Amino acid sequence: MTAPLLTVRDLRTHFHTRAGVARAVDGVSFDLEAGEILGLVGESGSGKSVTGFSLLGLVDPPGRIAGGSILFDGRDLVGLPAEAMRALRGRRIAMVFQDPQATLNPVLTIGAQMALAVQAHERVSTRAAVDRAAAVLARVGIPDAARRIGAYPHEFSGGMRQRVAIAMALLHGPDLIVADEPTTALDVSIQAQILHEVKALAAETGTALIWISHDLATVSSIADRVLVMYAGRIVESGPVGAVLGAPLHPYTRGLLDSLPAMAAPGQRLRQIPGTAPSLLALPAGCPFAPRCPRANEVCAAPPPEMRMPGRLALCHHPIEVAA
Repeated sequence: MTAPLLTVRDLRTHFHTRAGVARAVDGVSFDLEAGEILGLVGESGSGKSVTGFSLLGLVDPPGRIAGGSILFDGRDLVGLPAEAMRALRGRRIAMVFQDPQATLNPVLTIGAQMALAVQAHERVSTRAAVDRAAAVLARVGIPDAARRIGAYPHEFSGGMRQRVAIAMALLHGPDLIVADEPTTALDVSIQAQILHEVKALAAETGTALIWISHDLATVSSIADRVLVMYAGRIVESGPVGAVLGAPLHPYTRGLLDSLPAMAAPGQRLRQIPGTAPSLLALPAGCPFAPRCPRANEVCAAPPPEMRMPGRLALCHHPIEVAA
């Protein structure tokens, strides 16, 4: 049996502020197989994006990785020298950010930017780099790619700019792509096109993908497995169909019940009461207890792990047990 492409164990990323230490990622562990698509979901502030940034060594001060390990193809990325990390980043591990306008330089053509990205890791001619850029742009659905590489970012629509960002991540055929809510600002039809293309590309190239999102519908259509995060911790994980079809954790149930599609016409939309706790002052026991309809005095203690084949829930009162 081959080892996972990525093995994360007890990852802790903390931000040291004047008000105290914010534990944005607080003991996260998971595996990712080659070619697998993993969904990472949760409310804003749950630690999803910081987890992604930690994998690529992109956490800026006052944040830092305080503990744990990130084994990528057997090599621990935690504490890796900056030069060695730069050699991996973009070539074997790539990232697609939420806002492509923040990724693309407005004063350089798309072709020039992509050629620079190729030449940062490989000694090839500018012509060869531009030709590769055109080929990858065509792969993600940019029409007339050989001509459009001479255009500037502002000459592309939002959906096309996001395709360019995905194309840049694919330039070197990386083993892993971390996508941080890349379709959030796009309309539904463009989202569907990009999701279809990304899933097909992952199957075609064997690239593993971590898809970070707060949109459960999006994750359900693209991911093989899903991790549900709350207050810096993974509270539930498992195959996407099982987790979203029959959640074990009350928080996952709350996220699903909050979807407009779950409410009948004219029915009030259900929501999770209260707000997420401050990462500077997390409750001593279960961090979801103050908002949980199933909580009682037992929840003042740290929640135990409930394990089923291929699934995990961090809860004193998982839904499956009560049923």
